[in-house]
Amino acid sequence: MSDPAARTDAARNVARAIDALRRGWPIRIGELALLPIETSDPLRLAAFDPAEAAPVLLSAGRAETLKLANQKDAAIPDAPVLVDRAPWVDFAAATALADPQLDLATPLKGPFRALPLVAADDAAAALRLARVAGMLPAFFVLPDGAGEVAIAAGDIDAHEDALRLWIAARARLPVAHAEDAEIVAFRTPEGPGEHVALLIGAPNGQPPLVRLHSECLTGDALGSLKCDCGPQLDAAIKAIAASGWGILLYLRQEGRGIGLVNKLRAYALQDQGFDTVDANTRLGFAIDARDFGVAARMLDLLGQRAVRLLTNNPNKVAGLEGRGITVVERVPHFLPTNPHNEQYLATKRDRTGHQL
Repeated sequence: MSDPAARTDAARNVARAIDALRRGWPIRIGELALLPIETSDPLRLAAFDPAEAAPVLLSAGRAETLKLANQKDAAIPDAPVLVDRAPWVDFAAATALADPQLDLATPLKGPFRALPLVAADDAAAALRLARVAGMLPAFFVLPDGAGEVAIAAGDIDAHEDALRLWIAARARLPVAHAEDAEIVAFRTPEGPGEHVALLIGAPNGQPPLVRLHSECLTGDALGSLKCDCGPQLDAAIKAIAASGWGILLYLRQEGRGIGLVNKLRAYALQDQGFDTVDANTRLGFAIDARDFGVAARMLDLLGQRAVRLLTNNPNKVAGLEGRGITVVERVPHFLPTNPHNEQYLATKRDRTGHQL
């Protein structure tokens, strides 16, 4: 989709579809009408599916826990799986199907039967859109139903296109550890949240020391001990200030891109004994759903095409370099553990390749 006007229309329709999902309204993606399980209710389900025949669309990561996904599907946790609507699968049963944090409180009846997947691209797009909306990837599906908004699967790419990001505002912002700082806000026309950059010091002809920090309300604002996000943010500002010149990019990608509510669901699964990787995949999401192309676009808009990157995560290096930003040096970012995040950090080291 090369026409700018068409891309704008597509992105706008996706924003409307996200709003509809969060309100519990059905939407249509290509050949499929979809009712979100998380925000719907029995009355809306009855109106959407009076014949009580609509199957349930889940992710492979969730379906695997129900013994529905084959080995290939299970390796791709956000792939779509269609579940037959057994007579006893009412709205309450579907909610239990959708949300793994309820498994201990709501034993699932089963057995479940997977159906051949129709309109696979549209089904995959539905699960992707649920993640973008910060919702559970679970829907009732009808091939001939109506929706409040209709989009094509490829329209989501326009909504998520980092190249549509632009600088909205900037101002001087002295902060603790860096009084000589400027804040720059970035937004897209349809996006509900702004990414920001904190420029510390003044350009000196050398590549800036850059930190990509994904938003973490629990760690950054509330001082959570379950992760190392708050201390990492504080230490990054100190390190950039000490280097003389650099940029902190604060990315609105909570929970590695799955949103605050889904991150808290992952926390509930961790309380049941799952590590951070398994918690995300049981919810039906990729291990890391962040788009570091956003960070690359922010740096490009700031005129910085070569950086020293403060990170332990090789995926951040690859993400920037894949979008045309040269990482001249990876600078380690080590912090001490505490009793609450030791397992979390061990999982990052052992399962997601962090160089700790």
